[in-house]
Amino acid sequence: MARRKELAANARKEAMKTTYIARLNQVPTSPRKMRLCADLIRGKEAFQALNILRFTNKEAAGRLEKLLRSAIANYEKKSGNPAQVDTLYIQSIMVDSATMLKRISAAPQGRAHRVRKRSNHVTLVLNTVDQKTTA
Repeated sequence: MARRKELAANARKEAMKTTYIARLNQVPTSPRKMRLCADLIRGKEAFQALNILRFTNKEAAGRLEKLLRSAIANYEKKSGNPAQVDTLYIQSIMVDSATMLKRISAAPQGRAHRVRKRSNHVTLVLNTVDQKTTA
């Protein structure tokens, strides 16, 4: 039993050596607004996505641009190669809901309404084009 788990763990570690990930946690923006910008860049080349985000007039685009730059820096650090224009693409980008701050807003006749201030987690995975054709 322990040997099988060890082999699976080693396989995961080998796969993570060629996976370039950046995460953004507890972003104080609703997931719905963040997904609008994430959908713009899903599946695109990394530098093309940077240009799209730079000229998108949304608050979430600035956060995603910074996250994408971080993922590119992670690629350069892990692989030891400089990032080139046609080599990197966004394999996946996921926007998940995070914790909600629950507040009370005054309502008529002494009542109260619940205000939910949402936040999200963003996970961005980069891959290289040569791995795209083999995988």
